[in-house]
Amino acid sequence: MNLQLESQVAFITGSTQGIGFAIAKQLLAEGANVIINGRTQERVDSAIKELQTHVPSARVFGLAADFSNSNEVYNMLNQLPQVDILINNVGVFSLQDFASVPDDEWNRLFEVNVMSGIRLSRHLLPKMLERNRGRIIFITSESGIKIPANMIPYAMTKTAMLSISRGLAELTRNTNVTVNAVVGGPTYSEGVADAVEGIATMQGSSVLDVKKHLIATISPTSLIQRFIEPEEISSLVAYLASPLSSATNGAALRADGGVLTGIL
Repeated sequence: MNLQLESQVAFITGSTQGIGFAIAKQLLAEGANVIINGRTQERVDSAIKELQTHVPSARVFGLAADFSNSNEVYNMLNQLPQVDILINNVGVFSLQDFASVPDDEWNRLFEVNVMSGIRLSRHLLPKMLERNRGRIIFITSESGIKIPANMIPYAMTKTAMLSISRGLAELTRNTNVTVNAVVGGPTYSEGVADAVEGIATMQGSSVLDVKKHLIATISPTSLIQRFIEPEEISSLVAYLASPLSSATNGAALRADGGVLTGIL
């Protein structure tokens, strides 16, 4: 299927690895021009080289910015060209007992996970509305709906992203701009892979056994009973970024492996 993304300009936050990297790779394969983002220029340059090995014809560029630093974010905004597709993907998380989480940690998670999307959308949405075309996609999590007791601050940010996404969609009424959210499930990103391999080594178990145990423990309601691959998230994102998704607006679409048990 031709997703009609040739020459579209996409900006993806937090895209030097994991889901963001997979999204960048897929959009490049579809012919889009992609701007990736990471905390440091070194990480950005490394990711660009890797993307170019996967997609030799890739038109990929990079902007470094740490989303916990508002000055860096505003400097980056000034460097952004016209953007047709905004993917708000950057995110950080921590596993902590609720009573021991200090204010600074709540603020850090909110600044990176929530304010990143707010600042970028505030900058880019008016321009999309003026051109009468554009896509904004928030990458959120099933944790924003099914709240884990040991990740309440993180879950709060993911719930907030769902609210912001739906609210921004209300501003696009009677236009060709859409705003949607993708609700991901437990995904086998580089960080998760490193943790799983470490547990396997420590326990003398296989990586496969550890993965199965973790899914059974943390996501017993999963229908696929395995970790989701980043590419399985990026496929849905690529469709939402496409003109073919024009009737999908204000939605939260699940790529959670069936972890959430609700009908909608």
